[in-house]
Order: sequence, then C-alpha cells, then structure tokens
Amino acid sequence: QVRLVESGGGLVQAGGSLRLSCADSVSTFSINVMGWYRQAPGKQRELVAHITTGGGTNYADSVKGRFTISRGDAKNTVYLLMNSLKPEDTAVYYCFGSFRSDNYYTPNYWGQGTQVTVSS
Repeated sequence: QVRLVESGGGLVQAGGSLRLSCADSVSTFSINVMGWYRQAPGKQRELVAHITTGGGTNYADSVKGRFTISRGDAKNTVYLLMNSLKPEDTAVYYCFGSFRSDNYYTPNYWGQGTQVTVSS
C-alpha cells in the first residue's frame, strides 16, 4: 500500500517561489518514478515533471528553466521547487508515483492535491 501526502501549496505573487513536497508515509518498497501533474479550472490535467530513482528528469515545456524536481533522501519523497511563478501556473498540483519507471501517464498512485495560486 502507498499513500502519497503533499504539502507546500499556497498563495504567492507572480515572480515568487514555492516548494511542494510529497512523501509516501506507508510503504516499505521503492516507487521507481514520482512526479507532479497539475490541473487548472476547466482544463485537463497536465504532466508537469517527473523523476526516476536513477535521477532522470523530464519537464513540461511550460515549466522548463523555472521548476526543478528532485527526490529526497527518505524513501519515496519528491520535491518540486517552483521559481518565477506566473498566474498561469495556478492549479491544483497532484503528486504521483508508479512502479515502472516509464509509467508516468497512468500512475499507480496519486496524492490528494495541493492548491497553488499565483496572483498577478
């Protein structure tokens, strides 16, 4: 069993920064790929970034150069550092995890979501 719990969302002005955290508080095994999706009101869920246990990363074009994903020292922990935030980054951000390192489109597990709001 896996339970992903996110934290770190909030309200920030444009140009500011936020750091999201996601941790699995239950399982004893490793999740090979973890990452973040986001969903803005009236829009489809968008894959933002993901990272494998080997450290391989991938980012959506819309966040490249501004967001950095990393894994923590603790098992099944992932962070998303978001810099130079824009109003269009406003969304609910969802952490995800999958056992297969190439399975980031149909994740095995989801967090409950954390709201990020960027004011102009």
